Amino acid sequence: MSSSPFPEPGAGRHARRPRGLAVVAVGAAVALIAGVAVWVTRSGETTDAGQPSRNVGAVLPPDAPAASGAGTPAAGVTPSGSRSAASAAVSASATTSGKPAVQAVAKGGWLPVDQAAWGKQLADYERTEADPPGNAGNLPEFRADCTYSHRKPDDPIVAPGLPGASHMHSFVGNKAVDAGTTAADLMKFTATTCKPAVDHSAYWVPTLYEAASKKPVETSGFRVYYRSLRNNSTGIVPIPNGLRMIAGDAKKKVPTPRGTQGQFYCAFYGPGDIDGYARSDNGNWPICGEPASLHFMLQFPDCWDGRHLDSPNHKDHVAFGTDKGCPAAHPVRIPALTFDIAYGAKGSKAGYYLSSDPDGRSASSMHGDAFLMWDADAMNQRVRNCIAQRRTCNNTGYDPFSY
Repeated sequence: MSSSPFPEPGAGRHARRPRGLAVVAVGAAVALIAGVAVWVTRSGETTDAGQPSRNVGAVLPPDAPAASGAGTPAAGVTPSGSRSAASAAVSASATTSGKPAVQAVAKGGWLPVDQAAWGKQLADYERTEADPPGNAGNLPEFRADCTYSHRKPDDPIVAPGLPGASHMHSFVGNKAVDAGTTAADLMKFTATTCKPAVDHSAYWVPTLYEAASKKPVETSGFRVYYRSLRNNSTGIVPIPNGLRMIAGDAKKKVPTPRGTQGQFYCAFYGPGDIDGYARSDNGNWPICGEPASLHFMLQFPDCWDGRHLDSPNHKDHVAFGTDKGCPAAHPVRIPALTFDIAYGAKGSKAGYYLSSDPDGRSASSMHGDAFLMWDADAMNQRVRNCIAQRRTCNNTGYDPFSY
């Protein structure tokens, strides 16, 4: 058996089962071994008590808006059709003179997309051709496998330019991220803990701590899936560079006992209970039997408004679609990110806490941030080969004979 915390796509149906549950509650786990931490700021390693909470709202459950089947879209749903929805969004956001929108934060926190850059990426994507499907699996996805990078009380999405203004976060991906990071910085400083190296994005979550020792527990595996949540890939287009968004709710601080949605779970991809065989003293944290360890799955939306890279609450510019299409206000269908996170911890009676809820010690404030930046050609080809063609790709991209 592999020592990896995550299964490979061909590892058998028991390896697929948690990933199937993940889109509605749990998920599959990621193949990574924790790497050497770099760019670590030791001076700020505190439990962050008293740090301000981020001002975000509750995310829609990933299963709530989903519907099956095809046919006539429901009211308010825009069917995704080839390039039409994305092109319409580009046109709607352009000025009357035909000049691209200014790349600046508008009043209220809305960040307009650079329509010239987005239009070019969209046109380049339309020119891509899919490689032959070969023997690749039929799960429409590609991925980035990442290791822990560094820990800082910073958040360049929620508290940009304000170092130390956030609770502690654990970062993976782009190594240079701090409170002042901009989209241009992600392309300028491209060293990353992710494979492939063409993913320059930054991903982060609140730091997990042992309740007894108050020591941080960093991720032992962090896989970011880019995939279709639906039974078709109609009209899907690449994610625009610079898009930023949050899934989860840092302010949600309610108990997470056994069976609660959004809880941490145990997994090792063999026979066993993914919920753990026992719970912590306060009932919030599972205790894992051998050889399982703690995991968490976090789902992001799959529809975008086509006009903004960010919104005041970092959520309103994206939304969940259905098999029939995307909501009218968010007509552009994009790959859905899924954070599949493994921790090098097995659980204990004392349990754990997140930096976003050090007092209540529940898991419900778990959330994730994505600040997206890829080599545009690499993103385009992966969306074409893997999601539009509905084939399974790994972190090196598309290999029709890899599974």
